[in-house]
Amino acid sequence: MAETEQPPKKLSDLGVRLASAVVLGPVVLAIAYFGGLAFTLLMLVAAMLFLWEWFSMTGTPLKSVTSVIGQGVMLVIAALHAAGMPEAGLGALLLGALAVFAFSGFSRSGRWGAEGTLYSGLALFSLLALREGSGGLLFIFFLLFVVWATDIFAYFTGRALGGPKLWARVSPKKTWSGAIGGLLLATLFGTGVAYFAGASDLVFWALLAAALSVVSQAGDLLESAIKRRFDVKDSSKLIPGHGGIMDRIDGLVAAAIFAVLLGLVAGGALSDPIAGLGLT
Repeated sequence: MAETEQPPKKLSDLGVRLASAVVLGPVVLAIAYFGGLAFTLLMLVAAMLFLWEWFSMTGTPLKSVTSVIGQGVMLVIAALHAAGMPEAGLGALLLGALAVFAFSGFSRSGRWGAEGTLYSGLALFSLLALREGSGGLLFIFFLLFVVWATDIFAYFTGRALGGPKLWARVSPKKTWSGAIGGLLLATLFGTGVAYFAGASDLVFWALLAAALSVVSQAGDLLESAIKRRFDVKDSSKLIPGHGGIMDRIDGLVAAAIFAVLLGLVAGGALSDPIAGLGLT
C-alpha cells in the first residue's frame, strides 16, 4: 500500500501560520475598534503572557516572588489606566521592576527579570495610551497595519528575493531584501490607512509609517537576539504555527513604545501622548 504523500514542511507550516492569522487578526481589529474595557483586558492578557514568556526564556522562576511581582505590576498598570491615572501606573512600573531586581538578590537573572518587567509594562502602558488618546482609533489601526504589513511583506519578500543577511549572527533567516520590502509595503499600507481615514498631510503619515516599520523590525531583532542568547527557538508554543506571543508582537511592542516617546518629545502628555504629533 502506497504511503500518503505528506506536504512539504515549510508549506504546511505556512498554512498553519496563515490560518492562525486569519482567526486572530479580525478579533484583534474588532476589539481595537470598540476599545474600552475589552481593549484594556486584551492588552493586559497580552502583556502578562509576554512577560511570562520573557521569564521562561531568561530563567526567572515562574512560581517565584519576583514573577508574582512582575505580573502584579501589569495588573496595577491596567487598573490605574482604567481609573484614569496612567501616570501612577508608570510609577508603579518603576517600583515593581526595582522590586523584581531586589527580590532576586540583584543577580544577573534578576536583571533580566527587571528588564522584562519594564519592557512589558511600557508596552502595556503605551498601547493603552495610544488607543485612548485623541485620534486613538485611527492611530491604533494605523499602527497595527504598519506592523503587520512590515512582518508579512518582509517574510515573503525575503523568501522570494533572498540576498545578503540583515544580521546573520542574530537572525540567520532575515535578509536586507526582506527588511526593505517590509519597509516599503508598510509605508504604503500606513499611508493608505491614513488616506481612507481622511487624514491630512499624507507625507507626514508616510514618514511616520516608515519610522514605525524600522522600529518594529528592530524590536523583532531584539527578540531574536534574546532567543539566541538563551538558545530558544520560539518564545512559547501558544499560537499554532506562530510560536508565542512575543514572536507575534515583538515589533508591535517596540513600535508602540517608540510612538509614545515620539509623541511625548513632540509635546504630548502621558495621558494623551499622540496629541503632540498633531493628530487630534
